[in-house]
Amino acid sequence: MAELARPRRAERRGRGLDERSEEVPVAVLIDSPVWPWRGRRWSHLVSDVSYEELHAFVAAELGIPRRAFQGDHYDVPEDLYDTAVAAGAQPVGARELLARLMAAGLRLRKRDRAAR
Repeated sequence: MAELARPRRAERRGRGLDERSEEVPVAVLIDSPVWPWRGRRWSHLVSDVSYEELHAFVAAELGIPRRAFQGDHYDVPEDLYDTAVAAGAQPVGARELLARLMAAGLRLRKRDRAAR
């Protein structure tokens, strides 16, 4: 798993450790905004570590509501792409994004997404 140089604060609560924070690298990936929908172009934003990391990044850096989560990714409008990259999301091609999501075991098939 490739990791970005920009560290994020991660809470260690719930892991039997103290309440202090430690620095951990972000592994949030974003593809190019080429996916058309409703007159806009969109990117996919994923984590190749955990959904929790993805939710934390989106809430802290982009302000996209949790209800926008698509089961294994967030759709990010073209106008927020540069903001996501500036906040530490790693730009990758769509194929690499999918391959890394699958390798991490975090990719959901459409039927599994519908069941959630």
